Amino acid sequence: MTMIRRGLRGRCPVCGEGKLFAGFLTIAPACDRCGAAFAHIHADDAPPYIVIFLVGHLLVPVIFWVEKTWMPPMWLHMALWLPLFTIICTLMLRPVKGAVLGWMLRLGPLGDTAEATIAPRPSARADGDA
Repeated sequence: MTMIRRGLRGRCPVCGEGKLFAGFLTIAPACDRCGAAFAHIHADDAPPYIVIFLVGHLLVPVIFWVEKTWMPPMWLHMALWLPLFTIICTLMLRPVKGAVLGWMLRLGPLGDTAEATIAPRPSARADGDA
């Protein structure tokens, strides 16, 4: 849990002091304090999936409650909920990505680069038959 909490704060999951991000969502190649390498870690689609899952489960019940209670017109729903979903998802994406990276570092994934060095892909057969 320590590495996940450090990632949530945008800090190096290993030492807790260095920066995890070089940009808004760009991962730093390595920690500037302890030198832990982050270049081989790829979170891919996990952070957006988790964010959409959480925000959807938080806001959809509120949307249904507002609809049942006041029955506002559809344009008001769109004017209110779409920007709210966008803002909340954007604000949650960086901490969730940091937490996922901390979790992945804790689990010790290999990634594509390490996988290619451990188990190279089979090449074409030597006799020319494909």
